[in-house]
Amino acid sequence: MTTINANGTVLGIESFGARDAPLVLLAGGTTMLSWPDALCARLAAGGRRVVRYDLRDSGESTTTDPEAPAYTLRSLAADAAALVDALGGGPAHLAGIGVGGMVAQVAVLDHPGAFSALTLASTRAVAPGPPDDDLPDHDRATMGRLFARPMPDWTDREAVAEFAAAGAEILGDDPVAARAVAARVWDRTPGTTPSVQLANQLGLVFSRLDCTPRWRERLPGIAVPTLVVHGRRNRFFPVGNGEAIAREIPGARLLVLEKAATAIPDAAVAEVAEAMLALG
Repeated sequence: MTTINANGTVLGIESFGARDAPLVLLAGGTTMLSWPDALCARLAAGGRRVVRYDLRDSGESTTTDPEAPAYTLRSLAADAAALVDALGGGPAHLAGIGVGGMVAQVAVLDHPGAFSALTLASTRAVAPGPPDDDLPDHDRATMGRLFARPMPDWTDREAVAEFAAAGAEILGDDPVAARAVAARVWDRTPGTTPSVQLANQLGLVFSRLDCTPRWRERLPGIAVPTLVVHGRRNRFFPVGNGEAIAREIPGARLLVLEKAATAIPDAAVAEVAEAMLALG
């Protein structure tokens, strides 16, 4: 792992594959570890240069004050375009997962020349907060269980990992995998200040971002090949959100993972990688 300067900020990155191969840029949600190692390796084996990166206020990227971020969603989109330019591999296939998928949508809309393809995983086409009337909201019972839990002691690596595992079980994801990822995220987090750990572990910084103006109405203007990946069992962003994105982006392919929830499980890595590689 290393860092690179882009759009006036420092972004933590990790690369897989040959430097001269076509670039696939993976925007984390919020840390790069939202993208499984196995998927990165599969894409690299398919002849791609894969670069996953941490969004601001997470991982190795610039961390200032996640409780009062001095940037917007569009700043994060500009980061993605600037990173492609800094890496020298454009135009790139951009992929975003979760809130990283919101970044990816806006990046392709605002900076179309930087990107040649788009993958959107486990995301939706509106900002954090109440969705549009025609989009399914978070499952209420699941969210009630998820947010009724007391926060862990953020200075305790094991407690944070256990908190993540329990949350994954509530969401329908693999708790063993979630525990392992959370421990790795904890190890990469610059400090144990609660706000910084929240930004890394839960991505709550997004609830404080300025995400205006809306971008959903602009989705028909996306002109690059697009893949929408969504878990059938996703209770955080129910599958109707992915279906709406796929309908509204011309020619988009919808890949529904029947046994997946919010994360991309190991069992689906080969299928997702094959679909991504097919975009070019």
